Amino acid sequence: MNIQQFLDSKSWLFVLAVVVSLPAHADHELLNRDIVAGARLYQQQCASCHGANLEGQPNWRSPNSVGVLPAPPHDASGHTWHHDNALLFEYTMLGGSRALAIRGVIGFNSGMPAFNDILTDEEIWEILSYIRSTWPERVQKTQATRNAPH
Repeated sequence: MNIQQFLDSKSWLFVLAVVVSLPAHADHELLNRDIVAGARLYQQQCASCHGANLEGQPNWRSPNSVGVLPAPPHDASGHTWHHDNALLFEYTMLGGSRALAIRGVIGFNSGMPAFNDILTDEEIWEILSYIRSTWPERVQKTQATRNAPH
């Protein structure tokens, strides 16, 4: 069957219906990652600020004496899951202030340093995948909806 015969046969409608019914993997960057490696990297690079159990620093919603917000929790009680994967990646790679400035948020005094000279892209994705793996399924699904399908 050539392409014209395929189109004339209306089989393409069936194929289209199947493709449209498949769930979009909007969070594919976090799929099939090494969560054990992510957990190890998190403990090495992130836990000193964000807590060994992803609990964050006390009073993380209130700026400290120099106007910087303490490190937030990355568990389900925090706001990490409110953000799309791209922002979480950029925030980790570039540091908080620079990542937000790229998105037009100027003057936010973030304490999050850049890890682009410390972690590879793959290591950042593994850390983010580990963090996500600790969230309840409902929170994981909600966070996935914040990602554009691609």
